[in-house]
Amino acid sequence: MRFILTIIVLLSCSQMAHGQSTKAKFAVIAAPVCTNNLGQQVQFETVASARVKSAAGMARRDDAGLPVVYRFGYEFSPPALQKFIDFHECAHHQTGDVDRPHPPRNSPEHMMNESIADCIAALRMRDEIDDGRSLLTEAILALTNAMTDAGFASLTTDSRVSNIENCMQKDTSPEGFINGVLMHRGLK
Repeated sequence: MRFILTIIVLLSCSQMAHGQSTKAKFAVIAAPVCTNNLGQQVQFETVASARVKSAAGMARRDDAGLPVVYRFGYEFSPPALQKFIDFHECAHHQTGDVDRPHPPRNSPEHMMNESIADCIAALRMRDEIDDGRSLLTEAILALTNAMTDAGFASLTTDSRVSNIENCMQKDTSPEGFINGVLMHRGLK
């Protein structure tokens, strides 16, 4: 019995290792130009992480107080999703989120900040990239797959996708949308 359990464990480990080694790898795209709401250039830094299985980002100020976006696991996601995440994280700098107190995770204010960043990312992809609508469609598919793989509830994923698709239809520019957010927050 112990021998059979050992074989099952070894096969499972072998399959997990095989699955990890065959995960698609992508070239990491060049970071976009990003300037925060204070006119400071935002730097993008790629950070190695063994735990990340899909592209992820984090907008913040580094130890020197400079605006930065940390990029994790970009090599595991297609270029369209990499671009979307870069624009999303940049949006947190453009709207001043990084310099405001961080709201509690999953609170209405936190979710609004995330929805706004998604909207700006969608508008930038639509307006700043040739065939941006098509690329955004690719990003949505990759994002949906990544969120499903990470265990997000379908309601959460569907809501996020709906917001992105609705934003893509907005009759405004990314700059106009950002200015509206900054004015609403009293930052402009």
